[in-house]
Amino acid sequence: MRISFDLDEVLFVSPATHKTEAVLPFPLNRIYKERLRLGAPDLIRELQKNGDQVWVYTSSFRSEKYIRGLFRCYGVKLDGIVNGQRHLREVQRDHSETLPQKLPNHYRISLHIDDEEIICVNGRQYGYEVYRLDAQDDDWKEKIIARTDQIRRREAEREATK
Repeated sequence: MRISFDLDEVLFVSPATHKTEAVLPFPLNRIYKERLRLGAPDLIRELQKNGDQVWVYTSSFRSEKYIRGLFRCYGVKLDGIVNGQRHLREVQRDHSETLPQKLPNHYRISLHIDDEEIICVNGRQYGYEVYRLDAQDDDWKEKIIARTDQIRRREAEREATK
């Protein structure tokens, strides 16, 4: 199963409002100023251990190299990255109408985790699964694991009835 996370306010959070991972040591903390939500590296590794692919799908224009480098500092290897540039190039392309800022199903993503309500609304409209995560939540990892298990069971049942 493929799972994607938004960056800003989901994985990258403010220590003023959320519990965060430790600051990276110097000089890495000068290159990578964002703070990861507490438990994010462990959750990503656990999902990957369960056989899931973990992607980042962000509307930001941070480079893929920057995103991969930051997560590598925490011992995490991402399976895929869709940033704003890639989305415009591969999803929006030459469509005359403006498409939503994220379309996870274009990349066969089974679950996208985001903080924005509009992404959840678009999920219902465009047919993709979204888990909304915004506020500090000490049980966020367990809730996402439970949601992935639920989707995995549903997909297995769907396959069994084919």
